[in-house]
Amino acid sequence: MNILSIFTNPYLWASTIAMAVPLALPAIGGTFSERAGVVNISMEGIMLISAFVSVAFSAYFHNAWLGLLAGVISGILVAYVFAWAAAKMYANQIVLGMAFNIFASGITAYLFNAIYGPEGTPFDTPKLPDVKIPVIDKIPIIGQILSGQNVMVYIMFVLIILSQWFLFKTTVGLRLRAVGENPEAAETAGIDVVKMKYLGVILGGAFSALGGAYLSIGVLNSFSPEMSSGRGYIALAAMIFGKWTPVGSFLASLLFGFATALSYTLQESSISKNIIMMLPYVVTILALIGIGGKSVAPAADGIPYRPKK
Repeated sequence: MNILSIFTNPYLWASTIAMAVPLALPAIGGTFSERAGVVNISMEGIMLISAFVSVAFSAYFHNAWLGLLAGVISGILVAYVFAWAAAKMYANQIVLGMAFNIFASGITAYLFNAIYGPEGTPFDTPKLPDVKIPVIDKIPIIGQILSGQNVMVYIMFVLIILSQWFLFKTTVGLRLRAVGENPEAAETAGIDVVKMKYLGVILGGAFSALGGAYLSIGVLNSFSPEMSSGRGYIALAAMIFGKWTPVGSFLASLLFGFATALSYTLQESSISKNIIMMLPYVVTILALIGIGGKSVAPAADGIPYRPKK
């Protein structure tokens, strides 16, 4: 296999963007949560629950958009429970996140087998549409990369811009970041610390849910147990690599998306498939080794805060 032909293939770069979606969305969601001072590693579990709920509603109502809405609502509900346990009950956030992930893995596998059995989700389950962009679609190479992607790709781009603006250009975003840096000072300034933590975690749940829905009704039109395949954890790495910013998280997700897309492309080569499938995870580890020590998390990230009021 010619190395040059691999890297000049526009479909590799189109796949890179597509593979970045289920990483970038939960990574941005995690950014909101951690900027509010809550470590939320339950992104993996929220993605799984949303993926199942989305495909179940899409199949039952024959409407992928309704499935997407149901998936996001499920993510918000799970995130609300997480926020309550973390901000109100002062639970250990790492243990709490792992518990949510284990629960999500078990409940989605059980419901999938109980409802659909060995036949799996219906083959005619609607999926979110692919979108061709006029004019750009006709441009050589660029059209092949940017046009014809699933609609969630374009939703992701809009959300990246809105998230960056919200977090760094609005009063609410400033308050959210203040809570994550110094909740005591924020409370003294009149900011409702608990409310901001709820907001950050719930936004994180909604974004993670979008990533899960993309897997089941964007890329595919079906669900399988454990289909998130550790993407929630890679998204956590992307968030750290992106230094807790929406744009940075997206760029880091592109790197990991490229590693995944490249691993699929190299499967046609003589390299062992087991080694190839390790590539995205190896890139994740190397990225964290290279920059993990240089990235500084919000000062109060993961530290329970008991309001004085």
